[in-house]
Amino acid sequence: MNLTDRQQEILALIRTQGRVDVDALAISFDITTQTIRRDLGELCDRGLAARTHGGAKRLVSVSNVGYEERRKIQIGAKELIARTAASLIPNDCSIALNIGTTTEQVAQALSGHSGLIVLSNNVNIITMFIGSNVKELILVGGSVRQSDGAIVGSGAVEFISRYKVDYAVIGASALDDDGAILDFDSREVSVARAILQNARTKILVCDATKFQRNASVRICHVSELDYVVTDETPPQKFLDAARRGDTEVLTAAKS
Repeated sequence: MNLTDRQQEILALIRTQGRVDVDALAISFDITTQTIRRDLGELCDRGLAARTHGGAKRLVSVSNVGYEERRKIQIGAKELIARTAASLIPNDCSIALNIGTTTEQVAQALSGHSGLIVLSNNVNIITMFIGSNVKELILVGGSVRQSDGAIVGSGAVEFISRYKVDYAVIGASALDDDGAILDFDSREVSVARAILQNARTKILVCDATKFQRNASVRICHVSELDYVVTDETPPQKFLDAARRGDTEVLTAAKS
């Protein structure tokens, strides 16, 4: 079941404020405390927040949220980000996309493009493009991870190194204010690095909640990217790091 709009708003508050209170939320949303408790219970049961006496608090963890759950989080923001990222990519070019729920949304937003050569280690993305106006689909070789459809490992890195694409679109699990782009899994990071190293234009797509998460494996620095597409204005330190690296930060406009 997808998160409701209210649950997504509550989750955003938890990540921004660190902690929320049942009574305060009930007043803010003009609903009963029982309804708020059910919402918080749902978020906590899904591993998106931690219970406290009278409320809930942000999870600070280096473990990743399950892939199916990630698909349900910030879906509206991801769609906005995807449309903005897709607008940077012309027809008749080559593009590589890595594993991620936001990159999947970019693939969806590119469905109206024609003449694309698409390379991905994400089985879901390749499947999305079947039957569209793409010129060629290239699935990175290797074993498929059944939990999310990813192909990772040294074989995937070697496969990607045979290509040079016009555009790379990657996602990440966490962003640091100092400009570090981070993820949880070193195997996924190796693939993301390979995609970036073999692309002419490099695009990161991440919603603003990634500034509230911690991860330990570095993909790259913001200065190594051409564009960062997000849904809210990032922290000033991150913007300063991007500016020093001549990286353009785009905030997806809400329609």
